[in-house]
Amino acid sequence: MAGLVCSKSGMEQVFVENEVQQVKLLDSVNDDHGGVIVELSEAMDLKVFALMLKASIALWRSQGKRGVWIKIPIELINLAEAAVKEGFWFHHAEPKYLMLAFWIPEGAHTLPANASHCVSIVAFVMNNKREVLVVQEKCGIFRGTGIWKFPTGGVDEGEDICAGAIREVKEETAIDTEFVEVLAFWQSHKSFFEKSNLHFVCMLRPLSFDIQKQESEIEDAQWMPWDDYIAQPFVQKHELSRQLVDIYRAKEDETYFGFPPVPMESKHPGQKSYLYFNDRDLKSSKV
Repeated sequence: MAGLVCSKSGMEQVFVENEVQQVKLLDSVNDDHGGVIVELSEAMDLKVFALMLKASIALWRSQGKRGVWIKIPIELINLAEAAVKEGFWFHHAEPKYLMLAFWIPEGAHTLPANASHCVSIVAFVMNNKREVLVVQEKCGIFRGTGIWKFPTGGVDEGEDICAGAIREVKEETAIDTEFVEVLAFWQSHKSFFEKSNLHFVCMLRPLSFDIQKQESEIEDAQWMPWDDYIAQPFVQKHELSRQLVDIYRAKEDETYFGFPPVPMESKHPGQKSYLYFNDRDLKSSKV
């Protein structure tokens, strides 16, 4: 057990096993919510780190700090053991680091949870012959079923929905497209390791037409007559698919309007963010 005595020049005097020891503190920066962030970068003995952590927590507690975040790069992952013994828990992991969290005040913590949702797209691409771009997958739940489906895929970290849809279509079929709008979206749960998923149905306009399927993931790809796609037993039986077909039909009849991306200024200099909304109806309401 470590207890605070005093602090001076990045060092801490603490009680350790009934003795006063001078211990170096962990380097930290304040976050925006009354807590601190520690990013470890140098290798150290596990016992030394444990003592530094105890001393630092004692200081942060005396300062009224709340949450503590420790980012441990994968090459220093052995240090996680000492943090867990001190009461830290795993918050999330990325390919090159582990993030641990700790709550100093008494009572339940108010730290934000790890990301709860993945984001994916469904790409609806129709040419001027009323043919839709469809694929058969080599893996996943549709493997070997003979079902023709629209290109789908996950949106990458830091990638806009509109850019992710264009990329996925290009990767799976080599077709270049222009993003038109988000037609609809739905939410599913326990999709991947207990995480939820947000699926955005996107309409894109083809700019090229010669298909080259992605060998690693796609069994086959084609331009399929719209009526043939609708006639598939899976589409006829699956409630979500039937509802989406109704949306596509209404869009074709110009009685349904989705949500095109409207660029907005981002809080990051030199970058744009997008607000997806029905700007057509908004403009008409102002006339």
